[in-house]
Amino acid sequence: MRNVPVAEVDSIERAILAIGTDYPARRLLPAHRHRRAQVLYAATGIMRVDTAHGTWTVPTRRAVLIPPGVDHEVLMEGVSTRSLYLEPAAVPWFPARCQVVEVSAMLRELIFAAVDMVPEYNIRGRDGTLSDLILYELRTLTPVPFEIPLPVSAELRELCAGFQHAPTIRSTPDDWAGRMRVSTRTFNRRFRAETGLTFQQWRQRACVAHAMHALMGGATVTSVAMDLGYDTPAAFSVMFQRETGTAPSAFRTA
Repeated sequence: MRNVPVAEVDSIERAILAIGTDYPARRLLPAHRHRRAQVLYAATGIMRVDTAHGTWTVPTRRAVLIPPGVDHEVLMEGVSTRSLYLEPAAVPWFPARCQVVEVSAMLRELIFAAVDMVPEYNIRGRDGTLSDLILYELRTLTPVPFEIPLPVSAELRELCAGFQHAPTIRSTPDDWAGRMRVSTRTFNRRFRAETGLTFQQWRQRACVAHAMHALMGGATVTSVAMDLGYDTPAAFSVMFQRETGTAPSAFRTA
C-alpha cells in the first residue's frame, strides 16, 4: 500500500500492515498515536521523532520503533518512509519507549516487498510467509544511541531545548549550574537523575543529532565542525564516527 492512512486499514486482521508514504520537505506530522506498534523506516531523508520523554533522530536507512499508544510528533525532511504497523500481540518484545535501530539489507528488502502486498494478504501463501519472516527479523534489530532524553523539570527541560537549537561542545556543567543557581555537583547529580546520562554524554548526543541534520541538508563537514565548536574538522570526524559508526562525509552523501 502507498500513501494510505493507517486508520483506513487498521481493522484488517493481519499481523502486519505495510504502507509506503512520500512527504514534502519539512513536513510536520502533529502529535498523534497508533493502536499498533510502528516500525518507521526512512528510505530517504532524515526524520526527528519527538515524545514527552525525548527526541530521536532517524537518518536514511535506519528506523525508529514507536510503541503502541505513544503520542509522537514527526518532522520529515525530504523523507520517503516505509512503515510496518504491527499488531501488539505479534510483537510482545516491542520496547516500551521509542528506539532507533539499524536495518539490515535483508530486512530493508523485506520491508520494500511488504509494501507491495495487498492489505488482506493470504496468511498461508507467499505474503504470509513474508510477514512471518519480517517478524522474525525484527527481533534481531540493533539499537543505536540516537535518542536525546529530556528531563522532567521545567527549568532543566527549557535549558535542554535551547541547547538543541544551538549545540556546542564548549558548553559546560559549570555554565548550566550557574544559570540554575546551584552547585556543579548538584547540577550533575540532578541532570543524570532526570535524563539517565551524564551532561557530557547528553551534550555529545545533541551535537551528533544537530550534525546529522546539517550534513544531510548539504552542510560541509568543516562548517558543521566549526558550528559545534571543534578546533578542527578531524576532531569532529573522529567523534562523529565513534558515535554513529559512519563517517560524516557519508551522511552528507546520503
